[in-house]
Amino acid sequence: MIQSNENMLLAGCMNHSVGTRQNDTSTKKIQWYQPFLIFFFSLLSVTNLLAQEQQQGEITGKVSMIDGQPLRAISVSLVEADRQTLTDDDGNYHFANLNAGTYTVKFQILGSKEIRLPVEVKIGEDTQLDYQLTKENIQAIQEVVIMKNTNRFSKKESSFVARLPLKNLENPQVYNTVTKELFQEQVAVDLGSISKNVPGAGVPMIANQGRVTFRSRGFETEPNARNGVAGAAFSVIDPVNLERIEAIKGPSATLFGKSVASSYGGVYNRVTKKPYNKFGGEVGYVGGSWNYNRLTMDVNTPINKDRTALFRLNAAGTFEKSFQDLGFTNSLAIAPSFSYQINDRMSLLLDVEFNQAKGTSVVRFNPYIGSNKIQSIADMKFPYYKNFLSDDLAYETQMMNIFAQLNYKISENWTSQTIVSRARSTINGYISAINGKTDSTASAQVMVGTTSFIATNIQQNFIGDFRIGRFRNRMVVGLDYYNNSNHFDRYHTNTKVFNFVHPSADFKVNHYTIDALTATSAFRRENNSDNTYAAYVSDVFNITDRLMVMASLRVDRFQFKGVYDITTGEIKGGLSNSGVQTGPYSQTALSPKMGIVYEILKNKVSLFGNYMNGFNNVSGVDINGNTFRPEYANQLELGVKADIFDHKLVGTLSYYNIRVDNILRTNPDDINYSIQDGTQLSKGFEAELTANPLDGLNVVAGYAYNDSKFTNASPSVNGLRPALSGPANMFNFWISYRIPEGKLKGLGIGGGGNMGSSSYQTNTQTAKVIIPSYKMFDLGIFYDQPKYRVGLKFDNITNEKAWSVRLTPQAPSRFLGSVSLKF
Repeated sequence: MIQSNENMLLAGCMNHSVGTRQNDTSTKKIQWYQPFLIFFFSLLSVTNLLAQEQQQGEITGKVSMIDGQPLRAISVSLVEADRQTLTDDDGNYHFANLNAGTYTVKFQILGSKEIRLPVEVKIGEDTQLDYQLTKENIQAIQEVVIMKNTNRFSKKESSFVARLPLKNLENPQVYNTVTKELFQEQVAVDLGSISKNVPGAGVPMIANQGRVTFRSRGFETEPNARNGVAGAAFSVIDPVNLERIEAIKGPSATLFGKSVASSYGGVYNRVTKKPYNKFGGEVGYVGGSWNYNRLTMDVNTPINKDRTALFRLNAAGTFEKSFQDLGFTNSLAIAPSFSYQINDRMSLLLDVEFNQAKGTSVVRFNPYIGSNKIQSIADMKFPYYKNFLSDDLAYETQMMNIFAQLNYKISENWTSQTIVSRARSTINGYISAINGKTDSTASAQVMVGTTSFIATNIQQNFIGDFRIGRFRNRMVVGLDYYNNSNHFDRYHTNTKVFNFVHPSADFKVNHYTIDALTATSAFRRENNSDNTYAAYVSDVFNITDRLMVMASLRVDRFQFKGVYDITTGEIKGGLSNSGVQTGPYSQTALSPKMGIVYEILKNKVSLFGNYMNGFNNVSGVDINGNTFRPEYANQLELGVKADIFDHKLVGTLSYYNIRVDNILRTNPDDINYSIQDGTQLSKGFEAELTANPLDGLNVVAGYAYNDSKFTNASPSVNGLRPALSGPANMFNFWISYRIPEGKLKGLGIGGGGNMGSSSYQTNTQTAKVIIPSYKMFDLGIFYDQPKYRVGLKFDNITNEKAWSVRLTPQAPSRFLGSVSLKF
């Protein structure tokens, strides 16, 4: 009635105004009190709405684990009102504007039975209804955002490493995590800087398209897994959307396949940020040496009333010059993420990575080897600060990765997980390397044209946590389809020879020079593709609550479709001049995995051992026409894991032995053929430690020793350490202290370093190119507050010279300053 009367009165005022428009005096009399009428009746409307709200009630609550830690993103439903929401980062949920009465609140937690609790809503009251798990739920651990009294750099629990709800201490595999909190404190703005915290990663190798690779147990490993599935990127990968990096150690083909995601050394898994149940975010700027400028943004918001649909956007723009006389990189990254709790059993996650970059190739130097030469890159007089090419010899890359995951809670014991991942990378322009001709001269090799890579990965997993009698089983049964498609349309040109010790003033290589050479250059114009069909199963069986065994097996069918020659329009057949299969072929591989864990102290200390397998498809035939078999890597590992003193000390010690069999080597009786009896050994010791001994004091440290050698190979390398395997000894650490209380709370200082022994770019019986040992130290100062964060970082403060395995000079001393505003 109030609302109706208000409308009538307002309508009357308006009509009266129109009817007396010719009477200026009457019009003026009405106009002076009309705003007061509008204000009066608006006030009545607000009062009426408030009165209606007072006739309603609310339900507020918190969902937590058995130890009281909050659970985020848990589905909470109000059955009678047909409403649903998600818990926020602190485990809280809220239903408002409820009529008085009795309701049923339903909680759906993966790995737990459905929980229904009655609650009575009273007029004008906020009813509190909390729920705490009555027993430990491992899957729920994955939802914990912040654990009190825990080392802030130690977040070990992962749903990706085993594809099962396993805690770190229950997992027989070694993996290292680098958290967002750590690389924010270090002002680590690229994957190479983040990887400094991974034991054994070494000096990052930047490939010509800007992508980065690392060492792991003597093998090259790329960060090509994303949220547990293949997410290849042949371009710059911006870390703006990363929650953490998981460095999974050892051959891991059983669960990750032999695709680009996995190597014999392990898997680098990029875990991306997910949307959360409130509005917030931050914007930031980083500036520093060599005209480094970086803008970042992270914005999160619910997009519906019940907060079941959430959206998050991360973006970054980076512009930098090389520390050398020429060279630059400009990049733009946009990473939206959307999650939707469709109903209390089903949820959808969709996120995208888009990156576009333009830059020049970093220096890649292949020195003149000659015969019987032992030389060090430090003594070659190859200029450390010179690029030799031009800024107009630039490449452009574009990356688009799409990831979708649908989870469905089938029952208390089983969950369905459907994943679709699509990765696309393109490279256009000029990519270069410098090849030595003599001890003082070289020639630039420039690749011109277009290359593209498209990969599609579809997975269906069924994840169970159930009992057979008194024995607990945690099992994943999965199907995996992977398609890889590549396109090449490019020329390979070589410039004239130049003197790099005493370069001529008129020496110049630019795009005009290169374009003029393409008419007589070798070219590659082809397409190729392959399909992989796989099935796997992995089960962790609890013999007792402390003794667990793991058994896993993958069956993998690989089908190579052949190389299509764009020029001739035909599928190539047989072998190329380099002995690579160009025609279609198929191979089947079996990949087993086994492990055992015994918890000496429950949830504190465990002993573990594992047998793990990796494989790689090998094409071609031997001199007798026999088809080659897949190459296999088998690992045996023993170690101990600890998580003690209320998570204040977390660490892993392990010894591993990896043997690679079925490696191709040149047939000593006929150099036109290969034989498949080559072997390689890689064994070593790794240690990792994160500690929080005092409030505000954090320590991260790692050590990796690796002994690799060819044991049955061509005479030129037999018995030697493989080139490009990295240093035998590597050590990393970061120690920081932030004031925990008082007026200066959040102010801190940190310092760390990375050290490695000498290694090889070339290592044969007749020639060796040595990469010297290195010791690089960093220092940082920061001030972290709820509304802002400021940081200063000094990298390589001793100005140490260092090179990657491609003999790319590393940056000298660098200064970075950062500021972020939080909201």
